[in-house]
Amino acid sequence: MSSYAIAMLERLVGFDTTSRNSNLALIDWAEAELNRLGVPTKRVYDPAGDKANLWATIGPADERGYILSGHTDVVPVDGQLWSSDPFTLTRNGDRLIGRGAVDMKGFLACCLASVPAMLAADLKRPIHLAFSYDEEVGCTGVRGLIEDLRAEPLLPLACFVGEPTSMQVVVAHKAKRSYQAVVTGRPCHSSLAPLGVNAVEYAARLVVFIRELGQKWAAGPADSMYDVPVSTTHTGVIEGGTAVNIVPELCTVTFEFRVLPQVDCDAVIAEVEAFARTVLEPEMHAVAPETGIRFEYLSGIPGLDTGVDDEVTRLAMRLAGRNDLAKVAYGTEAGLFSGIDIPTVVVGPGSIEQAHTPDEFIEVAELDKCMDFIARLIEHCRA
Repeated sequence: MSSYAIAMLERLVGFDTTSRNSNLALIDWAEAELNRLGVPTKRVYDPAGDKANLWATIGPADERGYILSGHTDVVPVDGQLWSSDPFTLTRNGDRLIGRGAVDMKGFLACCLASVPAMLAADLKRPIHLAFSYDEEVGCTGVRGLIEDLRAEPLLPLACFVGEPTSMQVVVAHKAKRSYQAVVTGRPCHSSLAPLGVNAVEYAARLVVFIRELGQKWAAGPADSMYDVPVSTTHTGVIEGGTAVNIVPELCTVTFEFRVLPQVDCDAVIAEVEAFARTVLEPEMHAVAPETGIRFEYLSGIPGLDTGVDDEVTRLAMRLAGRNDLAKVAYGTEAGLFSGIDIPTVVVGPGSIEQAHTPDEFIEVAELDKCMDFIARLIEHCRA
């Protein structure tokens, strides 16, 4: 079975679906493979028509079933040193190397390789395949598919998102919000610095405030099941100024929060904005009223918080043949499915430690485990 999955993975890795590119060539191929087997499919396009989600149903469409969900896009290879062509699957012993091999085309390959077995079974409940785009840039692509599902009269019973977890069942992940703060000051010659408003300095004070929020969260609340047990803040990019002898007029700061389910994301950004409005801007306006700080929402991923005793959790553990559970700091599309009342967990082949790295790889044994998971799901849907 894994040899068929490897063949599928070879084809999938061969499509450069870096998020900045279209994924339609991959979708065309996957859809042709499914249609060749008689599986009906549907596309949900982005507004420009350059990318698409793919939805397929094997089994009775008028019954509630299970979703196997994964994204088709991958992160860039720019600046990374690879030992082989990232978009040609290369085997080194038990490792299959290629961009997206683990994140998460390995899972997609197992899904496609399992379709003949799904068709051969007399499924009483359907198995749906959901292949999305633009997960790596904020889980934006799957939202159109989610909206279509929301309008359906029968929602699926559960969803399994196949991000790399080494086939351990993940029941929760943090919510994420990212923002950009645009600080506008008043420029002048640096010898007259008190007459200007230094955008870089005020941006730096904002960064310190965001860091102090993270330090406060380090004391709790905490959940020891998470790989990072507390909520966190992070400033990733700061850009401003033109020369050392010019008081900078503009500075931008890009930052994010990754928070536990009990932390209110809206309250967090409100606290940051309040600091800017009540502390920083009054000082800036006292020198130059045209100055200020503007906040722009960039992206967000809802958290996942599935119960450890929920039916989907117990089923996933049985299908995976494991009794251990985990919660993780990274985000996935799972929270979006859960947000429309589809019980969801994350479980997929390979290790997240290999994701986004040069010489990204997945081990053949992980594909075997994933194929076993899907085979057990097929048996479950036959009952």
